[in-house]
Amino acid sequence: MLPATASSLVAQVRGTGPTFTATSPLTGERTVDVPSSTPADVDDAFAAARTAQRSWAALGVSRRAAVLLRLHDLVLDRQAEGLDLIQVEAGKARRHAVEEVLDTAINARYYARTAAKLLRPRRRTGALPVLTRTVELRFPVGVVGVVSPWNYPLSLAASEVLPALMAGNAVVHRPDPATMLSALWVRALAVEAGLPPALWQIVAGEGAAVGPLVVDRADQVCFTGSTRVGREVAAQAARRLVPASLELGGKNPLLVLDDADLDRAVEGAIRACFASAGQLCISIERVYVADRLHDEFLRRFVARTATLRLGVTGDFGADLGSLASARQLDTVTAHVADAVARGAVVHTGGRPRPDVGPYVFEPTVLTGVVPGMRMYAEETFGPVVAVYRFATDDEAVALANDTAYGLNASVFSGSGARGEAVAARIDAGSVNVNDGYSAVWGSIDAPMGGWKDSGLGGRHGAEGLHRFTRVKTVARQRGLGLAPAYHRPGEESAAWTRRMTAALRLLRRTGR
Repeated sequence: MLPATASSLVAQVRGTGPTFTATSPLTGERTVDVPSSTPADVDDAFAAARTAQRSWAALGVSRRAAVLLRLHDLVLDRQAEGLDLIQVEAGKARRHAVEEVLDTAINARYYARTAAKLLRPRRRTGALPVLTRTVELRFPVGVVGVVSPWNYPLSLAASEVLPALMAGNAVVHRPDPATMLSALWVRALAVEAGLPPALWQIVAGEGAAVGPLVVDRADQVCFTGSTRVGREVAAQAARRLVPASLELGGKNPLLVLDDADLDRAVEGAIRACFASAGQLCISIERVYVADRLHDEFLRRFVARTATLRLGVTGDFGADLGSLASARQLDTVTAHVADAVARGAVVHTGGRPRPDVGPYVFEPTVLTGVVPGMRMYAEETFGPVVAVYRFATDDEAVALANDTAYGLNASVFSGSGARGEAVAARIDAGSVNVNDGYSAVWGSIDAPMGGWKDSGLGGRHGAEGLHRFTRVKTVARQRGLGLAPAYHRPGEESAAWTRRMTAALRLLRRTGR
């Protein structure tokens, strides 16, 4: 299933250090050897990127947009190749790999179509109408450092890199070493679409070794990963006074209110909990169900979960694929074992399935998960969910908010107005009503990011582009000055004060 061109993709890496071997979670076997990047390699990557960025920024928005639109078409035309790469190196079912390809195309098209409007000079209200002409200007920050994760190796790379490029920046990108090929594939397509190769530099190596080198040299940092490492990235960026956007961990809740359509809620929860085997930052790990519906929801949800098909093949036959690594399998297994040892009940699943694949774990539903168990508050990041009951909407909101995280949430209700009202009370950067995660994720015109320990800033929408720019305000004053002249008689200052006071009162009366 590994495309014949896979090994040639590695030639894009700027690395002269020792090679490391990536393996496939589908089989545990070697996929490719990748050279690691030394500090000198990272220096060279930034130097080349800075030189290329000046010409790219001067090229103009429309010509940059043309590259992204050609990339959009290439991603869709070559999607089978991309799907193969994602499956081989991330282990997910093909139906979930499709999300990454589509998301990459959507990001390319959205920012190509909207960047001219979002980046153009914008008139702002001046200090004095007519007399003050104020304009907001946006400029690229320079070279953006992107550190992307293994769980969505194509989508989470493209959703950071593409808007950064569209804003006129260059990028130095360190993909996770376990899933280099997906990022290298889309980078190769971008070059084929007309992107100057030096603009998107790829460096490689373990995060603790190469990640800090990128953060130390970048003019803007984008990191997706754990909250623990995110804090370190934020602190490192803060010491240099460079901006950082961070998408971090989550312990995401789904609420089933007492007027919800059970069939829809069960299917929504299946998708929300088990997409990409639960290895999605915005996937659901906690389900809260109203007392009136709890028993029937649990019965249907368990029965439906038990029917999900496991597989590590390259077709669309599997509902769930593999976890990404032995380490991730160990974490998921330990969370379930700890919960069971402390009294939780497994209703379905709960076991590794080496007969299917080396890192496959069954989709698992538990009840009786309480404080003190690891999976009660820690992010499991696997196909494991705990189901709880609640009595009132107020209790449901309190339970949903009882976490250090605030990335994503979901509310199912038969009343759209009620669902939205409850959603507005949940402390999370994105909340879906009658959907698990796709409604927000697919609404690319709106920002998406975490609250609390789930991160800073966000991707998508205008914010997803503006974060890669610096803002300059230019204001030109005509006529009446905004301060009395120095070295003039006191009565002139008093007269100026009276005029300004009258002007402010007039603006108040005219609604300005």
